[in-house]
Amino acid sequence: MRSCGWRAQIGYGRRRPGSYGGAAHNVVANILDRQFNVAAPNLVWVTDITYIRTHEGWLYLAVVVDLFSRQVVGWSMDSRMNKDLVLQALLAAVWRRKPKQPVMVHSDQGSQFTSYEYGAFLANHNLQPSMSRRGNCHDNAVAESFFQLLKRERIKRNIYKTREHARQDIFDYIEMFYNPVRRHSHAANLSPVNYEQQYFSETTNCL
Repeated sequence: MRSCGWRAQIGYGRRRPGSYGGAAHNVVANILDRQFNVAAPNLVWVTDITYIRTHEGWLYLAVVVDLFSRQVVGWSMDSRMNKDLVLQALLAAVWRRKPKQPVMVHSDQGSQFTSYEYGAFLANHNLQPSMSRRGNCHDNAVAESFFQLLKRERIKRNIYKTREHARQDIFDYIEMFYNPVRRHSHAANLSPVNYEQQYFSETTNCL
């Protein structure tokens, strides 16, 4: 974040150890190449991990964001940052969206995303991998932007008493505020959910 010129919240200024643990043994090209504007839902998803401070220790959050509307279509939280964390977020996105065509999934080169299991999951679910260049946060700016909103609008430098308290508050932010209510400049000043509803309504009327 610092290399990107972004001011982090106190206590969230750097990635926790393990973000890039292990060799990057399944790195793929940056196919997305910062093309963050797409024409329809379920064409490109971006995914990333952040960490939340609690008095019980770190809580890790993985999200999957649809580039079209900026809706969080999948998420997962756990006390451990491993491949299962990101696989659960992706599984939630696949279950929720049920895409009928291949979807590009863009991530950084963290060890969770370069694991064999991650690559196999993508292949088995008709998802095409794309990865940021090593250490280049701008290549995954949309996911980073969501985390900045979460920490600025909801967490506000607080340290949660328990991981469960953090889970409940983050769930509330994503599912009760950010997706259905929060207006987004990218989405014609509509919420992500309303922006997609408008898209599908207009598409249906054109048929």
